[in-house]
Amino acid sequence: MQRKIVLLFVVVLITTNSVFGQSIKQDTTFRKFFVGSTFMMLGNLLSDEQTDFFQLNFGYRITPKDVVSIEAITWKYAWPLGISWGDSFDAPEEKFPGYIREFGIGFAYQRFWWKGLYTGIHALNASQQFFDEDNIKIKNGYQLFMTYRLGYHLSFFKNRFFIEPSIAITHRPIHTKMPESFAEKDNKWSKFFFGEPGLHFGFNF
Repeated sequence: MQRKIVLLFVVVLITTNSVFGQSIKQDTTFRKFFVGSTFMMLGNLLSDEQTDFFQLNFGYRITPKDVVSIEAITWKYAWPLGISWGDSFDAPEEKFPGYIREFGIGFAYQRFWWKGLYTGIHALNASQQFFDEDNIKIKNGYQLFMTYRLGYHLSFFKNRFFIEPSIAITHRPIHTKMPESFAEKDNKWSKFFFGEPGLHFGFNF
C-alpha cells in the first residue's frame, strides 16, 4: 500500500511542477488563515488494507514568513513506522499481529526562507489503541510523533488555494510500552524514518 501512495505522490509532484512550477508568478496577496489537509488521504482508496487516514489542519500566518497550525489526525497501521524503504516495506513477516489505531492533535510551525521554500516542525500527541487479529482492543498507549519537513509552497487563484509538496524525517522520541507481540516487531527498527513524502493542500481566507 505504501508503495502505491509514494507512486501517487511522485506522479502528482511531477505533474504539478511541470504545469505550475515555472509559470505561476508569486502572488503577494496575504491571507492570515487557512484550512487544509493532505492528498495522502487518497491512500485510503489505493490501500489493500483500509488505513482510515484522515487529517484536518487549521492555520494562522503570524507573518508572511512564520506560520503556526493545529492538525487533527487519525489513522491505523499494521507495520512498524520505522521500516525503511526496501524489501521489508510491507513485508508480511514484519506485520504486527493486529494493528494500531491512533487519534492525535498536532502542533506545527513553518518558517519560510526564500520564496515558497520552507522548513517545518510538527509535534503530534497521539493516543493509541492496540487491536489483535480478531479486532479486539488489548491495550491503550501514547506516542509523541515528530516530523521535520522541507517543502515548497505553491499558491494559485490569487492566493486562495495552495499545495505544499515536501519531504520529511519522522521521529518517535516518546511512546508508552507496546504489547509484547507488537514490541517484538517494532524494536527491530529505528525510531526515525527518512524520506517520507508529503503533499498538503489548503484554502486561505
